[in-house]
Amino acid sequence: MSRWQRWYGGSPGHLLALLACFALTGYAAAQVVQAGPWFAIALWFIGAALAHDFLLYPLYALADAALRGRARSGPPPAVSWRNHLRLPAAGAGLLLLLWFPLVLGLPETTYTAATGRSTDPYLEHWLLVTGALFTGSALSYAYRLRRARGHRR
Repeated sequence: MSRWQRWYGGSPGHLLALLACFALTGYAAAQVVQAGPWFAIALWFIGAALAHDFLLYPLYALADAALRGRARSGPPPAVSWRNHLRLPAAGAGLLLLLWFPLVLGLPETTYTAATGRSTDPYLEHWLLVTGALFTGSALSYAYRLRRARGHRR
């Protein structure tokens, strides 16, 4: 192990990437403070972190525990289906969380006044993206399952 890795614990490239991330974060924070409503943004950010930690995390931890179910005896399956369900569900949930007012059509009047457009396509688009995520995941699972069965023979 090199002296650098004993001192730092990672490669010099890792340290440079970390410093670049800190510089970008500092620049973004400076731009937010300069823009004006930094207190409202900070309040929203803290509220989002608290809502995630105390509301959303327990909910998706319970959903994941229900997905795992009881431990079964016997050999594990050749390909686990769990992650092929988790990933598209997480993607669809994140998109819904980010765009739920528009997906549900809540700000119809203000959105139309500001943009001249309707919120109607957002639900259809979210459903199409969700369907594509689950379809892609199902195809990936089928491919991996077929490949694992081929290796077993």
